[in-house]
Order: sequence, then structure tokens, then C-alpha cells
Amino acid sequence: MKSFKKVIALAVALVLMLSVVSVSAETVLDKIKAAGKIVMGTEATYPPYEYLDDDANFAGCDIWLANQIAEALGVELEIQDMDFDGIIPAVQSGLVDIGIAAFTRTDERAEVIDFSDLYETSEQLLIVKAGNADVYADKESMKGLMVGAQQGTIQSQLIEKALPDSTLFELKTYPELALETINGNIVGFVVDSAVGLSMIAGSDGALEVSNFAFTAEEASFGKAVVIAKGNEELVAAINEVIAKVTEDGSYQAAYDEAVAATGEAE
Repeated sequence: MKSFKKVIALAVALVLMLSVVSVSAETVLDKIKAAGKIVMGTEATYPPYEYLDDDANFAGCDIWLANQIAEALGVELEIQDMDFDGIIPAVQSGLVDIGIAAFTRTDERAEVIDFSDLYETSEQLLIVKAGNADVYADKESMKGLMVGAQQGTIQSQLIEKALPDSTLFELKTYPELALETINGNIVGFVVDSAVGLSMIAGSDGALEVSNFAFTAEEASFGKAVVIAKGNEELVAAINEVIAKVTEDGSYQAAYDEAVAATGEAE
């Protein structure tokens, strides 16, 4: 009798173990297809990539890309707006399925998250208060002063590496950094080219591009989608979409449309 009970106990344990293995083997792509939707984390204060339009709808070329991915997978798109530095942890924990927020692919980030292929590259600008373009035109002029970047971004790392004699000043959003710049509290802020030009266009003449320039070796950042590790099928599916929209020019068209909508000046 005891032997029979042991057999039953072992059988139950085996079933439980197989159940756990089955659950743990579920990929993000499985979850997306089962739910009929893909949940994207973003930070919608970064035009032309992602922002809220006049009707408080999500807009921008990153939002357009997310819609293309959802369409290719045959599911709906759900967007969660959150702090930028919370997106990668949200992807890792499964709170969201993917992150699209003009993420720069770096070796450091790749240790904890997977990236898609690149869908866009951008130079970096230093945006300063109007009238200060020549005041802050070289590294020496910023020595000992504060230079801003959004918290948790590659721009923060760029300032620390390329401007080691300056002090990094971080805030959660670029509109906050723009205000600090206009008020003269910081030298300015480092940002993707299209975003910086858009912010200048909307500043009523209060901001301009500094005549300082990072070298190509220091800053030429490629944008990619972030996905939790261990989801090769989802990465491959997203890469198929990226290959299509970059090769046929439709991403560039979406980018240009978003640029025009957010008032970037060439």
C-alpha cells in the first residue's frame, strides 16, 4: 500500500513538474497571440518618435512602426505610456511585451535585453538657450557646468564619456530640461537631432542648436526595438517588419510625416 502511494505521489509530482515546464516555456509571442494584442511600452514626450497629438492620441514614427508590427502579427496594439527608465524593466518583467521609444542599441543594454535590427540612426545635438550657440561651442566652455539629458538614456552616458569635465544633470523628460535651459540653470541638453529641432521649433525662439558638435565616433546612435531575452521568434518577426519598412521607404515616409507634424526646422 505504501508503495502504491509512493507511485501516486511521484506521478502527481511529475505532472506538476511538466506543468511548470510548460508554463515557463511560453514565449512572449505565445502570450501576444493568445491575448490577441501586443502591449508596447513607450514614453510619449519625444517627438517626432513618440508623442501625444492635439487630441491626446499617440502619434509619431515609433507609434507607426508599432502598428506595423501589430498588423504583421495579426493582433491589436495597446500602448502604455511610462517613464523612459522604466520601460526596459517593464519588458523584462512582462508588464509590456516590447519597448519602442527611440532606444539606442548598446552592448551594456544588450546584456539584459534583446534588440531588433536598427530602424533609424540619428546624430546628437546640444540644445542651448537662444543666444548661446557660440558661448557653448567647445568642451572647454562647458567645463565645470551642468549639461542635461533624460534620465536613463544613452545621452546621459554620452555626456559622461564625451564631456568628462562637465557635470551630468538628469530629469525625467526633455520638456523639463528645456525649461531648465531657458531659465539658465544648465548649459543645455543633449538629444536626438529630430527631437531637438522639433523642440526648438516649438520654443518660440527660446532655444537653438549649439555650434558644438560631437564626433561621429562619440555619437551616431542606432534605434531598435527592445524585447525580453529568450524570444528569438518574436525578434525575427519584428526584424521582418523592420526590413520591409526600411527597404520600401515607408518608415522614412512616416518619419518625415511625424517631423512635419511636430514642426522640425531643417
